[in-house]
Amino acid sequence: MKNIFKLITTILLLSVTFLSCHKLDVTSNSELPASVFPTTDAQFQSVIGPNFTALRNAYCVDYWFTQELSSNEAILPAYGSNWYDGNKYQELHRHTWTKDNAWVNSTWNYVANMIGTANQTLYLLNGAPASAAKDEGIAEVRTLRAYAYFLMMDLYGNVSLDTTYGSTELKASATRVQVFNFCEQELKASIPYLKNVSGASVYGKPNRYMAFALLAKMYLNAEVYTGTARYNDCITACDSIINSGLYAIEPRSSYLQMFYPTNGPAMKEFIFAIPFDPATSNGYMFHARYDLNRNLGMKYNYSGSTVGNNIDPIIKQTSGNGLVNNSPSGPRATLPEFLAMYNDAGDIRNNQWLSGYQYWADGNPIMVKTTNIGYDQFYSGPSPSASYTYQLYIDPNITLRANPTLFDVGNDEIGWNLGARNIKFYPDAGSITRNQNNDVPVFRYSDIILSKAEAILRGGTATLGHTALSLVNMVRNNRSTSAAWTAVTLDDLYKERSREFSWETWHRNDMIRFGKYEDSWGFKTNAEAYRRLFPIPTVALAANPNLSQNPGY
Repeated sequence: MKNIFKLITTILLLSVTFLSCHKLDVTSNSELPASVFPTTDAQFQSVIGPNFTALRNAYCVDYWFTQELSSNEAILPAYGSNWYDGNKYQELHRHTWTKDNAWVNSTWNYVANMIGTANQTLYLLNGAPASAAKDEGIAEVRTLRAYAYFLMMDLYGNVSLDTTYGSTELKASATRVQVFNFCEQELKASIPYLKNVSGASVYGKPNRYMAFALLAKMYLNAEVYTGTARYNDCITACDSIINSGLYAIEPRSSYLQMFYPTNGPAMKEFIFAIPFDPATSNGYMFHARYDLNRNLGMKYNYSGSTVGNNIDPIIKQTSGNGLVNNSPSGPRATLPEFLAMYNDAGDIRNNQWLSGYQYWADGNPIMVKTTNIGYDQFYSGPSPSASYTYQLYIDPNITLRANPTLFDVGNDEIGWNLGARNIKFYPDAGSITRNQNNDVPVFRYSDIILSKAEAILRGGTATLGHTALSLVNMVRNNRSTSAAWTAVTLDDLYKERSREFSWETWHRNDMIRFGKYEDSWGFKTNAEAYRRLFPIPTVALAANPNLSQNPGY
């Protein structure tokens, strides 16, 4: 094992900082003895480990922001000088980003690092002696690399296909069709060698059905990516998962628990999830930091905060045991037009949102103590510093009441309480840091069911006795106490997907496919269709002048 880790270290030192489209200063030509290569399944998994670290690293931060803030699902405004951050959040919301937007750049680096890590790993694994463990390990890494290239294709379109570790060749951009074809070929070649089981033994790792789920996602969006519809292929990929019998839709009673800190391999819907552990993970899964209203830290025990010995404390009152609030940052919210799609009173998914007056668990109102001007920065009456206590109210509406140009809702209690908050990934009361223990699903079984329904609605051939309506009701019957639907349209399905997959990084993808990405929402009026792709970042173009910038940028 020491030889394996020594070899990995050598490779990493040679590459220094490897991004898939960046020129390397050193070409690795070492002839390595067979004894240093992995041979057992455990050794192969040790070598593959850095790929999961790379995947976990920025999925819930950089990638999340780029995907969700550019849709109508989420918004992160400024609060005075707080969270303006060089305009990077406003640009995503207004669709005015440039090739220098910080999130566009860091997301590129995140995905490129996944590709580079996979290339390094495959360089090592390909030299190992032949074995079933080798075949399976290579298949897992190729599947992860295909997923990374899928993200590149989805976000940036035309990117270079660089799959050889140690190459100094600066490759030109491949077309989006070429990247699509590469991902498809890699997945099909890997599927026979991937495990065909689910559960704890493969949790967090690519199995055969993760590859089918990625193919289903690609085929559902094939018309966007390639100009050619592939709906029957999407249905076939979905059926490969359905026929396995390994997965099921979680019932209404446990839907929300799928996203709790206690989730994991027992979740019947999880086809592929990213495990997080606040004690050991280098990944940053702290949704509660961004999503939980900053006056609710004590109610949800955020980062170890507790109410103390007092009954119904007043938040921010500074005397008494437990009355000083341990606050989350709480800048992120949803838009009223997205929240409006949650219009079924019997739907369990409504419970992921915090809106309106807030109460302690015993039903008593949550009270917050501040000053007149602390509550409203525009207060002009007498005694601006006098004490002011109010019941916490989260207003689902958002106005840039302080400064529209600076995307500013105001640095006061009114401003900080604007916008409904999402606690789908429930705050982790067991963590004393901002990092959470909630694992994050990438592919869920309900997505496969709704993808098949959509493919049928768009003209694909129904199979297995399913109809688009029966498939949608299969999900809805496990989410709502309301009557089953008697008809379904594409617009109905779009709204159902919005309710089902909020905060799971799929909404931008859906908006583009359903032709809604150029609509106006919130404070966005830009309807430029070329923004369905992000620009190739300046840093990537500087590293590889052979890359072609996307049209419009």
